Amino acid sequence: MASAAGTTVPGMRSAVGHRLVRIAGHVLAVLVAVAATGAIGAAGIATGVTAPYAPAVDVPPALAAVVSPAPVLDPARPTVAVLVGARGAEVTDVLGPFDALASSDAVNVLTVGPATGPVPLTGGLDVVPQVRLDQLDGLLAAAGTRLAAVVVPAMPDVDEPSNRPVRDWLRSRPAPLVLSVCYGAGVVGSAGLLDGRTATSHWFRLDGLRERYPQVRWQDGVRWVDDGDLISTAGVLSGIDGALHLLDRLAGPEAAARAAERIGWRHHRPTAGPLPRSGLAAGDAVALLNAGFRWDRPRIGVLLTDGVGELELASAFDPYGGQSFAARTVAVGDAPVTTAHGLAVRPRTPLDRARAEVDRLLVPGRAAATDGRAGITARARAVGVEPQFLHAEPGFAFDAALADLARTADVPTARWTAKMLEYPEGDLDLRGPSLPWSLLAWPVLLALAFAVLLVQVPHAARWLRARMSGKPPSGRPVS
Repeated sequence: MASAAGTTVPGMRSAVGHRLVRIAGHVLAVLVAVAATGAIGAAGIATGVTAPYAPAVDVPPALAAVVSPAPVLDPARPTVAVLVGARGAEVTDVLGPFDALASSDAVNVLTVGPATGPVPLTGGLDVVPQVRLDQLDGLLAAAGTRLAAVVVPAMPDVDEPSNRPVRDWLRSRPAPLVLSVCYGAGVVGSAGLLDGRTATSHWFRLDGLRERYPQVRWQDGVRWVDDGDLISTAGVLSGIDGALHLLDRLAGPEAAARAAERIGWRHHRPTAGPLPRSGLAAGDAVALLNAGFRWDRPRIGVLLTDGVGELELASAFDPYGGQSFAARTVAVGDAPVTTAHGLAVRPRTPLDRARAEVDRLLVPGRAAATDGRAGITARARAVGVEPQFLHAEPGFAFDAALADLARTADVPTARWTAKMLEYPEGDLDLRGPSLPWSLLAWPVLLALAFAVLLVQVPHAARWLRARMSGKPPSGRPVS
C-alpha cells in the first residue's frame, strides 16, 4: 500500500499541477483578450477629433478661410509671445496663459507660429496664430515695444522636422524669459535650453523627460520652477500659476493678483505651491476603462461665439475631449469667431449639421449664458438642438466643466480629469455616479464570454473530430 501510495500521490500531484497550469493559462488568455479588446477601443480615440493635434478634415468651404485680427500692441507694455507649432498645441497650455496674461492689462500678448494658417488645438478646435515667427521682430519694432517673454506649450512634434522652425527660433533666444507649460518643457529641452538647468513638467511626463534629458535637474511635486531666465510649470492648469508668476516678474504682484481675480483663479499664490496629487493610483483605472470600453462615448459640439473667454473655451474642450477619454468634442459654428482678447478660432462643423453630428451642444462663456442666451437658444432650436450653457454661474471656467463631467459621466472620471489637469478639485462639488457601472460591466461580460469560448471550443473540436471519424469523443462505438 505504501508503494501504491508512493506511486499514486505524485501522479495526483502532477495531474493537479497540470490542471492549475491549464487554468492559469486560460485566465491569462482571457485577460489578454479583454485587454486587446480594450486596446482596440482606445485606438479609436486616436483616429477621432479627440486625438491630440488631429488636423481638421472635411471643413466646409465657408469655414476654410479665416484671418486673424491684427494684434494691437501698447508700446508702454512688455510683450509676451505664446508659441504654437506647425501641427498645433495643447488647448489649455495655449489658451490658459494667454487669457491670464491678457486679463492683467499689464502686458501685450499674442500668438506666434511658423505660419498664420489655422492649426489644431487638442479637442477639435482650430486657432489662427496672429503673427509668423519671421514677422515678429518687424511687428515689435513698428509698435515700439519689446519681446519680454515666450510661452512654450506642449506640442505634438517635439523632435520631428515639422517642429524645426520652433526649435531654431527658440535657440536664437529672442526673449529674456522663457516659460514652458506642461510638456512644453520637452520642446524647450529639444532646443537645448534646459541642459544643466532645473525644471519641471507634467507628473505623467517626468519619467520620460528624465530619460530623454538626463542633464536636466527635474523636480517633482511643484507647480512651477523659476531658474532665472527659464520658468517651467507642471501640467496644464499649472500653466496659469506659471503665467501669473511671469506677470509678477514683468509687471509686479498687483498685476498678477488682478489677473488671477479676473479669471477666477482662487488658487493663486506668490510662491510655487505643491501639486494636489500626482502619480498613478488604483482609482485612475477609470481612465483605462473610458479609453477602452466607453463605446458609447458621446460626441459633444462646442458652439463658438464672439467674445468668449479663452479659458472658458478651453474648459469646453480639454476636460471632455482631451483628458477624460469620456467624450469627443468638435467646434461648431457658422463662421470663425474672435475671442475676448483677440484670437481667431474656427469651427469645424456648421450649426445646421449639429443635430445629425453631435449628441450634446455645449455653449461656453458667461456672456453667452447671459446677454446672448435668447438669441443662441433660438438659433440652436431652429436647427433642432437644445443648447446647454456651460458657464451660467460665475466662477473659474473649469469648475463648471468638471461638475458637468461628474454628472454626465461619473465622479471618478471627473477626479481623474482634474488630476491630469493638475487642478485642485478638493473644494469642488462633484456629484454624479460614484462608480462607472456600465464601464465595469463590459470587461466583465467580455471576460465571461471569452472564458466560455475557451472552454467550449476544445469540446466542440473533439465532438467534430469524433463525428468525422464515426466515434463519440469517449471512444465508445457509435450505436
